Amino acid sequence: MPTYKSNVKGVMGRSVIAVLVIIMFILMRFNNGSTSDALAMPPPNILWLTVEDINPNLGAYGDTYAHTPNIDEFSRISLRYDVAWSTAPVCSPARTTIITGMYPPALGGHNHRSEVGLPEQIKMYPQLLREHGYYVTNNAKEDYNVVPFDNNREIWHESSSQAHYRNRPDDQTPFFAIFNSHLSHGSRIRDRTVLPYHDPEKAPLPSFHPDTPEVRREWAQYYHSITNMDRWFGEKIRELEREGLMENTIIFFYSDHGGGMNSYKQISYNRGLHVPLLVHIPEKYRHIASEEYEPGEFTRRPVEFADLAPTLLSLIGVKPPEWMHGKAFMGPYEEEPRQYLFGFRGRMDERQDMVRSVRDDRYIYVRNYMPHLKHGYFSRYGRAFETPKVWRELYHTGELIPPQTYVWEPKPAEELYDLVSDPQEVHNLVDSPYHQDVLDRMRSVHRRHMLDTRDAQFLPESEMHRRAKNSSAPIWELNGEEATSIYEMLRDTERYPMERIFAVAELAASRSFHALPMLKAGLKDPDPAIRYWSALGILIRGERAFDATESQIRRSLEDDSPAVQVVAAEILATFGDSDDRQPALQRLVELARPDQKGAYVAIEALNAVENLGDIAKPIESDLLANEEEDPLAPWRGANEFVIRLLPGFEHGGEEALRRNIRQDPLAR
Repeated sequence: MPTYKSNVKGVMGRSVIAVLVIIMFILMRFNNGSTSDALAMPPPNILWLTVEDINPNLGAYGDTYAHTPNIDEFSRISLRYDVAWSTAPVCSPARTTIITGMYPPALGGHNHRSEVGLPEQIKMYPQLLREHGYYVTNNAKEDYNVVPFDNNREIWHESSSQAHYRNRPDDQTPFFAIFNSHLSHGSRIRDRTVLPYHDPEKAPLPSFHPDTPEVRREWAQYYHSITNMDRWFGEKIRELEREGLMENTIIFFYSDHGGGMNSYKQISYNRGLHVPLLVHIPEKYRHIASEEYEPGEFTRRPVEFADLAPTLLSLIGVKPPEWMHGKAFMGPYEEEPRQYLFGFRGRMDERQDMVRSVRDDRYIYVRNYMPHLKHGYFSRYGRAFETPKVWRELYHTGELIPPQTYVWEPKPAEELYDLVSDPQEVHNLVDSPYHQDVLDRMRSVHRRHMLDTRDAQFLPESEMHRRAKNSSAPIWELNGEEATSIYEMLRDTERYPMERIFAVAELAASRSFHALPMLKAGLKDPDPAIRYWSALGILIRGERAFDATESQIRRSLEDDSPAVQVVAAEILATFGDSDDRQPALQRLVELARPDQKGAYVAIEALNAVENLGDIAKPIESDLLANEEEDPLAPWRGANEFVIRLLPGFEHGGEEALRRNIRQDPLAR
């Protein structure tokens, strides 16, 4: 079986191919097709058939419970990638990675359903394809967290449910087309349909899920949705065949992130990031395929979503721009195989968190920067599923044993799993004396990646936008001052002294009490991000740490930074006495006003309220009174997440709470 290769001969061969392909494209473009037959090959069409919310639960990957005859047949003419990652375990940041070829935390686009402006020099790959003569269409999901500098949304020739490669100007125009199916989206797990191919009693359950009829039914429904998607896939391949385009079209099939089941989607473990990826290269274009390409075979070459855009450009003979983080894994500009894949988790809809992950061929390392938060939580999206409901109920009634309990408990600061012996990621090896070398190596790789990409999430979301003068939407002028993109702000070492902030964040998340004196000193630092992480470190360590810093935490309630005030208020309300609790809760009410503080501050404040639970009961009516009834104000953007966090929303009060609050123009 083929696997990825790294040898001098292969690199030299690809260099020669690169020169020949570039000559071919130049001759074709400037000689009106009058080249010799050997060089007159048309540029390839490229078709991406993308789906949503699945791991490699396909017959082509050896899953015997799956029923996917069309994809299985396609795999016989394709190369199967067994180690492919989406970089994010949810759609919008994962798609941001794809459209830019960059890691979203380097752009400020890491938070699910956010919108940040790109700097002028960075273009999305459809724009680059258009510059090289391609007709580009998207049918139809976009869902990116970034917008171009000039706010020109005509990224595609057509992006709609009607978009199709048939609409290109003439048959000689090369096309790039995406068709995206939502038939396997996680929301389909909620359907209650006939399951002809999937008996719930035979559904393969992970060891961390409780074995109940509700959970089995949703696993069977998940597989059923994949079968429905498989029919769609077969129709798209047959459509291409009818058009007579198979021999001229390179085809990619992949999912936008990992599985849609609870504790898969939105979780930055391998199961939330591992996706199927199949690539078909027609015979005439085999010379631009990778060395390991062999139809019907597989490779363990690690690839990730950041690599898709560079690979796409390489396949059409275009050198990927330097600002792309990804590595081309096919075409004349193919690079040496990467050793590591990188994943992340930021804010997921209304819920805050910060997780980073790294994997190699065998191990995955997970770094939890907010370990006081639990994996198990109820978001608006998750409330409609039966699995988390029954799972949480069984946990609170004491009917579960590990590993079924960990989702509802605070996270460790670090996690390390052996994906060969423990593919379900339940045996944390951080304390294993036999794995300390692996742990040190993965830690080092993680830290270097954070620093190299200048990860933006070491700034609270509100602070990140403030430092870029609120360039959250394509608003490039504010109060007469020029705003910059977050990407540019992150590379200004004065505005973002990342090394200092990163060092304190690492200490804060470590839980070690040896770091307490440094965190205490950090509460007085001139940089609000240092003060934020120092306060968060106190919160993570709990009452003992508060007892050692309580006078400073009280002063932090008056900090210039709203993000610092939020953390101080949560600490005082949780660990302080009655004299501390009332002003802390009142401060959260004040900060939760999107019309005065902005939606990002309000989201941070309301997450703190959520964490407080019953402690925050006295301010529920005040929080609801914050929301003014204005029938003309739109219910959209970040303000939607504010509404989702209001008291009562979880318990069916959605319609009553859908109050139209004043739109924050900077939180679109």
